[in-house]
Amino acid sequence: MMKALKATPESPRMFENDFVDLFSRTHPAAVPIMFVPAALGLLWYSVARAGVGVGTTALLFAGGVASWSLTEYWLHRTFFHWLPKAQWGDRLHFLVHGVHHNWPRDKYRLVMPPAVSISLFWIFLGVFLLAFGHTYAWAFHSGFVVGYMGYDLTHYYIHHFNPRSEYGRTLKKHHMLHHFKDHSRRFGVSSRFWDRVFGTL
Repeated sequence: MMKALKATPESPRMFENDFVDLFSRTHPAAVPIMFVPAALGLLWYSVARAGVGVGTTALLFAGGVASWSLTEYWLHRTFFHWLPKAQWGDRLHFLVHGVHHNWPRDKYRLVMPPAVSISLFWIFLGVFLLAFGHTYAWAFHSGFVVGYMGYDLTHYYIHHFNPRSEYGRTLKKHHMLHHFKDHSRRFGVSSRFWDRVFGTL
């Protein structure tokens, strides 16, 4: 596994340091391995420890999934495509998202590295605890995490496979047009809904 994640012409070096560069690559299996247990644990905690009913937990979970969908759109539209007018702007953009547009077939840089995704897991949990309190945050965050997993794995799939369903083919076309026709439109990856809402379809 570690050998497979080393730099190749299809997965070029991002960092001079070999150790840091190695950890800029992530196998897509890492996403469900890390976050399926986390999402299930959050749901269990909601019901068993926080005392939230199953129906309310399900509604909070659905709200978390919807919240991720909007977050995905806005992160991609704003932060991922932000190019600061500073000496370090090009480098920041390359590290955050430019590398993906330069090498869209790099199969080890299509999901978020664990150092980033795990950090964001705890940051968003903290935000939701502040917003919803120690009762309702757990199930909401579980839905948010599942939404993130759906995004990351959908992104990998549409870059490396040909979807058979009509919906999958539509998503792939939508994302490929973003890559190869117009970077300023079509920011949704797992859904086109927010592009319709905000006029970027």
